Amino acid sequence: MIKKEMIAMLLAGGQGSRLGVLTANVAKPAVSFGGKYRIIDFPLSNCINSGIDTVGVLTQYRHLRLNTHIGIGIPWDLDRNYGGVTLLPPYEGGENADWYSGTANAIFQNLEYIENYNPEYVLILGGDHIYKMDYEVMLDFHKSRNADITIACMPVPWEEASRFGVVVADENGHIKDFEEKPEKPSSNLASMGIYIFNWPTLREALLKLKDQPGCDFGMHVIPYVHEKTSNCYAYEFNGYWKDVGTLGSYWESNMELIDIIPEFNLYEEFWKIYTNNDMITPLYFADSSKVNRCIVGEGSEIYGEIYNSVIGSGVVIDEGTVVRDTIIMSGTHIGKNCTIDKGIIAENVQVGDNVVFSVGEYAESVLNPKVYAFDLVTVAENSVIPSNVKIGKNTAIVGKTVAEDYPDGLLASGQAIVKAGEM
Repeated sequence: MIKKEMIAMLLAGGQGSRLGVLTANVAKPAVSFGGKYRIIDFPLSNCINSGIDTVGVLTQYRHLRLNTHIGIGIPWDLDRNYGGVTLLPPYEGGENADWYSGTANAIFQNLEYIENYNPEYVLILGGDHIYKMDYEVMLDFHKSRNADITIACMPVPWEEASRFGVVVADENGHIKDFEEKPEKPSSNLASMGIYIFNWPTLREALLKLKDQPGCDFGMHVIPYVHEKTSNCYAYEFNGYWKDVGTLGSYWESNMELIDIIPEFNLYEEFWKIYTNNDMITPLYFADSSKVNRCIVGEGSEIYGEIYNSVIGSGVVIDEGTVVRDTIIMSGTHIGKNCTIDKGIIAENVQVGDNVVFSVGEYAESVLNPKVYAFDLVTVAENSVIPSNVKIGKNTAIVGKTVAEDYPDGLLASGQAIVKAGEM
């Protein structure tokens, strides 16, 4: 059996609750991004572009669509007889087998998978960040320091540092201290949730901590390894990296793609982003259409006007409708004479005629003020919005709504309509 130098374990089981209704029925890594991609496409593409051909994808929450999207890994050249991509949901395999209860517990439950390849190194990745990184360069850094663990890090604004695990490191990257989401951080060098472990080091830590409830890398494994060995290093990354964990950051990172010179370029030849995309119908712009600074997916039909927006595949925007600063995911149909401002509309939504988004003044969300806090109109997949209604800011719509759900034809700012059984 061929021994693998390094394999990747991609954690893709998270619900992503801060994305609100977008993840009501789909795992966060399977959420659409940039018109034609899904969030998980980015770490998967990084793997194959970095020469890593063995990836275990650990799934849990609402993983059906993620499984369908990844399949046997053909778009990423990960359909291999030995290695390739393997989906790893929780399974009942013996004593203490259960749902994954933490990031490290998920890896522990798949020790057998890793041991099958007996790698020298194991790369741990999250499935919910937008970035391009050559993991081979990080591995070279790891080897050059003779490290037991290397943590990819990047500087963040001081006011945001408490959201992350932060490291204190010297000029050679040697980690002096590690703090997981500290109230008063002593560093702004934040962990990106990307780790390279020597396999014996990781294996020993997981076995030692196997009875730790909710065993997590940031809370348990890294502090354990750091206490046991001094060979812990920080690999500083200075490229584009975005945690799209909130509706605001998700919307902003999509909007950044349509800048004249985007900070994050989806179309670089030397570092392609691959995806499973079977849409082959041509894109159609009618004589009545106007388009400015947009991404528009294959198979879409545009009869209205779209500005500064990201439009998925198979979307229909009817005549007289104006769309601005909005994300519209695949399969959605927007009716005639609508004004769609600053929305996130998920897949396969039906919007009637004469619908207006983002009316009125700011109001705090009654559903969850921490989630719906960015003046956005967020519409869950497969929802229906009837004709002739107006929708305020910080609102959410889930399900097949009818005119009677909108008092006086209005969903006021901060309000939500969630049809019974839809969330």
